[in-house]
Amino acid sequence: MHRIIFHIDVNSAFLSWSAVDRLEHGETLDIRAIPAIIGGDSATRHGVVLAKSVPAKAYKIVTGEPVANALRKCPTLMLVPPDHAMYQKKSHALMELLHTYTDDIEQLSIDECFLDFTPIAHRYESPLAAAKIISANIKSRFGFTVNIGIAPNKLLAKMASDFTKPDRIHTLFPDEIEKKMWPLPVDDLYMVGHSSAARLKALGIRTIGELAATDPDYLRQEFKSHGTLMWEYANGIGDDHVHSTKREAKGIGNSTTLKEDARTLADAKKVLLSLSESVSMRLRKEKMLAQSITVEIRYHDFTNTSHQCSLLSATNTTDALYKTAVSLFQQLWNSEPVRLLGIRTSRLLSEDAPVQLSIFDYTADSSASAMISTESTASGNPLPDGNKKNRTQMPSANKQKQLDAAIDSIRKRFGSKALVRGSFLPSPESDPKKNHPSD
Repeated sequence: MHRIIFHIDVNSAFLSWSAVDRLEHGETLDIRAIPAIIGGDSATRHGVVLAKSVPAKAYKIVTGEPVANALRKCPTLMLVPPDHAMYQKKSHALMELLHTYTDDIEQLSIDECFLDFTPIAHRYESPLAAAKIISANIKSRFGFTVNIGIAPNKLLAKMASDFTKPDRIHTLFPDEIEKKMWPLPVDDLYMVGHSSAARLKALGIRTIGELAATDPDYLRQEFKSHGTLMWEYANGIGDDHVHSTKREAKGIGNSTTLKEDARTLADAKKVLLSLSESVSMRLRKEKMLAQSITVEIRYHDFTNTSHQCSLLSATNTTDALYKTAVSLFQQLWNSEPVRLLGIRTSRLLSEDAPVQLSIFDYTADSSASAMISTESTASGNPLPDGNKKNRTQMPSANKQKQLDAAIDSIRKRFGSKALVRGSFLPSPESDPKKNHPSD
């Protein structure tokens, strides 16, 4: 049979989980039944609507807007602060339940995942029957509901799960695309953000169907590689491979919520460079090599997306992780402002494990060149940055490893700020601490 993929998405996860938790602790009022939102302290970056109830939606309250705006729309609105530790527990419990059906699960974010139904299809009457069983089991066991999208690839499964909510199951097969997906506005297409949608509409492209019928060369000319991606998605073309991760597999990663949204590639590259340094240093400390890397993006409207790839050869060098992370980011980014960036490595090997080397490990790497400045007596050491050209040349992966080891030694002796990259130094126009996560 053809591949069948489920996209399972918790309905208004933060609000649903908060409602269930409150009821479990003796509350009698179900906040899902009244105008209510999950929000934070309005004095911080978290002072926005993270989730809303169905009654709150009637007041045109939207996720991502300031809490103050939401209260103006509905003065009687109930505000419940977020509890991220509890959300993690609820998410973990959900994933543990889904793993009782199959290990072919790719978690996309805290409240959604893909499940490859194909290997277990023989156990059920139909995909729809299986989805009903899974949905009912989640509802009876945990007290919250999910939407499930059923399709031949991940894109269509995700689009299907976003149809009518809550507690619904939808299919989106190739012969249903014209009827179910093409009439939708371009804003509803996955990976089409507000800016892209506005530009498309200015070009006279208002529906997903019109986008699907547009010349892909024209879209590429207008939007570069993102234009091709949008055209493919509008035509239902997407990845059908669920990148499952064994539960016992360990990974090393780091992420940071930015003080200000990253709006340019240059902004994002600085953050990715700092994250690469942090993750690679932890890999070296644990004497591990990574065979796979994932880049995670959370946009300003709290939507999440990630992209993973295998490395040509297992590594723990900053330069290799950084270059791969930038490449993944450029493939994934839809030009919308970025609120959070993360890098995660997986499929780890011990440093002394046999490793299949790539031919590129033997070639010169002229792009891994830069200079650094220091804030201590341990100064003047060259460190690859990837932003400055024609400086210190690093001719091989072996020398890169030696350089990283020297940097680790200096930082261990003099502190994590003993070496600072030139790209992180303050300029008259910038704040040196802006969007620079700590190691």
